[in-house]
Amino acid sequence: MNRIRVQTSENRHCSKITTMSTAGKVIKCKAAIAWEPCKPLSVEEIEVAPPKAHEVRIKIISSGICGSDNSALFQIIQTKFPVILGHEAIGVVESIGEGVTKVKPGDKVIPLFVPQCGCCRSCKTANCNLCEKFEFGFSTQSGLMADGTSRFTCKGKPIYHYASTSTFTEYTVVSDICVSKVDAKAPVEVCLIGCGFATGYGAAVNTAHVTKGSTCAVFGLGGVGFSAIVGCKDAGASRIIGVGTHKEKYPKAIQLGATECINPKDYDKPIHEVICEMTNGGVDFAIECAGRTETMMTALMCTYASNGVAVLLGVASPTATLPLNPGLLLTGRTLKGSIFGGRIFELKINVNI
Repeated sequence: MNRIRVQTSENRHCSKITTMSTAGKVIKCKAAIAWEPCKPLSVEEIEVAPPKAHEVRIKIISSGICGSDNSALFQIIQTKFPVILGHEAIGVVESIGEGVTKVKPGDKVIPLFVPQCGCCRSCKTANCNLCEKFEFGFSTQSGLMADGTSRFTCKGKPIYHYASTSTFTEYTVVSDICVSKVDAKAPVEVCLIGCGFATGYGAAVNTAHVTKGSTCAVFGLGGVGFSAIVGCKDAGASRIIGVGTHKEKYPKAIQLGATECINPKDYDKPIHEVICEMTNGGVDFAIECAGRTETMMTALMCTYASNGVAVLLGVASPTATLPLNPGLLLTGRTLKGSIFGGRIFELKINVNI
C-alpha cells in the first residue's frame, strides 16, 4: 500500500495552536467527504462540534492516505456513508472535553484507530492489542461517538466518523482512548506511525518475532511492506527478500534493509517455489502486506515446512476465503494475523529539526 502524505498546516513543526478561542465553539473547516461508495471524495466546508466528555478535538497537521481508506471507499471494509475517511495522522489538541486527563490543549498527538480502553480483556492481556472498542473490522462500523451521535455536519446533514479517527479534515474529534501524545518536536512524517509504520514494523518485531540470523520474505513493497523490512532488519534477519511487481520500488527496499528483491512476473513457476529454492526449503518468516488471498497463501507456502511463520497484514474482502490445506500447518508452520503492530510497544525515534 502506497502512502501519500497530505500536509494541512503551514508550520511543519508546530506544537501549539495560535489561539484557543475556539474551545467550546463549533469550528467551520474543510474536509474531504465520501458521500457514497466508489465515488470521488468532495472537499466541503463542515462544522465540527466541540468535544463532549472524554473526547478530544484535534487540529490535523498532516495525514497519510492508506490503502485501507480505499478499501472503505470500495466497501471491502464495511463503512456507513456519508463519511470522513482517514486514520493515519498527526495533529495538535485544540480542546478537550470533561474528564480528559491524558492530553491537554497544545499537545501534539496521533489519533489511534485501535483504541486502548484499559478495561477490556484484550487491554488487560499482555500479548493483545485489539481493544473491544475497536471499530475497524469486517462488521459495519457505527460511525458515531460513544453517545450515538456524530461531531461532523455538512449542509445540515450528519457525517459519519471513520475508524474512530476521521483524519481527512482540518479538525476532528476522537475519544480520549483513541489518542496518544508524541514529542512536541515530532515532524509531520510521524503521521505514518498512526498506521503504516507501526503495522509493518510491529508485525515483524511483535507478531512474527523475527530472530537474529533468520531469513524473511516481505510481500508488497508499499509503506507497510517497507516498514516490515525495517522491522526484520532491526530484529537481526540476515536475509530479507522483498517481493513485488513494481521494480521502481526496489532501490528504496534495498536502502531500508532488503538484501534482494524479486518480481513474480519474471518467473515461469509459482513464486513460493522460487523462494523455497532460494532459501534451502523456505524462509523462516514471511509477512504479507498486499491484501490478496493468493498472496496470503503464497506467503504461507514459501515458509519452511517445519517451523515457518507467516503473518497476514493485508485487508481482503469480507467474503474472501483461503483455500487452506491443513497439511501446510500440520508439519509445523504457523499462520498469524496482526493489527497495528500486534501489541502496544514504545518507539523512540531521533528527530532532526
